[in-house]
Amino acid sequence: MPGSKNDFDKAATTWDDEPRRVKLAGDVARTVIREVGLSPDMNVLDYGCGTGLVTLQLQPYVGSVTGADTSRGMLEVLRRKIRESGLANVSAVLIDTDKEIPVEGKFNLVVSSMTMHHIQDVETLFRKFHNLLLPGGRLCVADLDAEDGSFHSNTTGVAHFGFDRREVRSMLGNAGFEDIREVTASVIVKDSDSEAQRAYPVFLMTARK
Repeated sequence: MPGSKNDFDKAATTWDDEPRRVKLAGDVARTVIREVGLSPDMNVLDYGCGTGLVTLQLQPYVGSVTGADTSRGMLEVLRRKIRESGLANVSAVLIDTDKEIPVEGKFNLVVSSMTMHHIQDVETLFRKFHNLLLPGGRLCVADLDAEDGSFHSNTTGVAHFGFDRREVRSMLGNAGFEDIREVTASVIVKDSDSEAQRAYPVFLMTARK
């Protein structure tokens, strides 16, 4: 599992070849659609979009989707998909996690899947998301439940070994969000160092500005 930005760039061309990643993205996208209720007038940001596995599953249900990521390699794959599918309502934007995203108050929905555990200061990230949303806008964040560090074979660039859901709720509240809810969106099953397989639940937390 890549950790640094360079690792993600190198992994980009074969990222979608892993069935587990494709399944997770599908589970998260379906849970977002079910929990939020999407509509053609919505402008959506997928923060940490990678190759667009979630982005492109939300696209048919909304007005526009912006995929944002720190990895040029990942965005190149997403842009190729956009071109090949002739999608006019999807765009890809390179971001720097240390800087503000220059699109305040623009989105009806911000989605972020499996990105938080790479961010050291998650509460500051939530405040940035709050600023990006229109009044009444929704946030959907998906990530691992707290685990023992065994999920990533390479922990470079991993800031958190999953999250306690109560702590995520608290951080969202501190960032100004209301109507905070949670569901289990997926369970990732991986082979461990022993012969037994390990199950890693992934939550989806929704909140409203």
